[in-house]
Amino acid sequence: MGYLFTSESVSEGHPDKVADQISDAILDKLLAYDPNAKVACETLVTTGQVVLAGEVKTKAYIDMPLVARQVIKRIGYTKGEYMFESNSCGVLSAIHEQSPDINRGVERSDPREQGAGDQGMMFGYATNETENYMPLPLDLAHRILRVLADIRHEGKLMPYLRPDAKSQVTVEYSDEGVPVRIDTIVVSTQHDEFIMPKDKSKEAQLEADRRMQEQIENDIEQILMPRVIDSIQSEKVKALFKGKIRYFVNPTGKFVIGGPHGDSGLTGRKIIVDTYGGKGAHGGGAFSGKDPSKVDRSAAYAARHIAKNMVAAGVADEMLVQLSYAIGVAEPISIYVNTYGRSHVALTDGEIAQKIGEIFDLRPYSIEERLKLRYPIYEETAAYGHMGRQPQVITKCFKSYYEGDIDVTVELFTWEKLDYVDKIKEVFHV
Repeated sequence: MGYLFTSESVSEGHPDKVADQISDAILDKLLAYDPNAKVACETLVTTGQVVLAGEVKTKAYIDMPLVARQVIKRIGYTKGEYMFESNSCGVLSAIHEQSPDINRGVERSDPREQGAGDQGMMFGYATNETENYMPLPLDLAHRILRVLADIRHEGKLMPYLRPDAKSQVTVEYSDEGVPVRIDTIVVSTQHDEFIMPKDKSKEAQLEADRRMQEQIENDIEQILMPRVIDSIQSEKVKALFKGKIRYFVNPTGKFVIGGPHGDSGLTGRKIIVDTYGGKGAHGGGAFSGKDPSKVDRSAAYAARHIAKNMVAAGVADEMLVQLSYAIGVAEPISIYVNTYGRSHVALTDGEIAQKIGEIFDLRPYSIEERLKLRYPIYEETAAYGHMGRQPQVITKCFKSYYEGDIDVTVELFTWEKLDYVDKIKEVFHV
């Protein structure tokens, strides 16, 4: 009979993602000027207001309110009518020094014995149902919003778009876990009130709202979705769009009030969007605003790196990897693997986990070195998912009245590289 599975994504203008991007932009700027900075930065956004909180240990000084305003401007909150605007919003900083009780467990005379910045368990997941080894529903949900954001920034085809948006994709799978068709697509996008009522009557307002929704529905199906489908390289995935798909566009009928004015936003409140869309598992720890000594972030990246390389090497069609740590302890407490009965090697999942511990050095400092995590690479992760992205080398420019201007060349999304496939094939004889 098969089954349906659904994942959602949110745009860069969603209030929670605004908060994530501010937190990661602050982290990036601190790491640019002090690669050894310890950062745990939380952000709250609401109507006309940004609140920064958290703990920092650094030699650098940066203008945090300015960083927040630059992020808000880049996203597109640049009009007073949004009730949240880059130049006029208030920014309150309540950042303070990192607790010495935490720091004593992290820093060591031998950096390789650096302890984990906290206890907890982190998961990585990969599946071969897409070319980037991500679950198809989430991959499509992200893709829809990235293309929608491109259209918004271009400002030509759908000029009424505002920054806040959400998507949701439901995929039908066979009993064997293979995607067979796209069942439902939901898109909710904030918009200008671009059709005004003829008079002040309720009927006139409802008619204007109906016409706006009709226009948006048509544009989503005739402008957005063809561009989304054209952006997909896999012919197998493109073929899933050929059946009848149910569309729900702005199901409430209107979405003018949005962003931080419509709903407050907090760092770390979209952890399922950030990872695997509900597939696999999640340990509960958020990513944004945390430097890589926090294994909530670095070990989750390491687990994804392991799972993706293992699946790409042919060890299994699907794999979940769990790592767990104790604060101040370097070696992981446990390594767990689940191949969902889809393994291609004559080993138990426990034996696979043991070999993973032999192949990968999973001490926090070694993860930082292997994945090049002590660089300003994080603002790019804070919207449209931390996993399944394309590794690339870019140069980022940071400007500071206090520290001077610097250019830093960084490698983004290193945990998505397939650089251990050959070694895994050799060890597992696949």
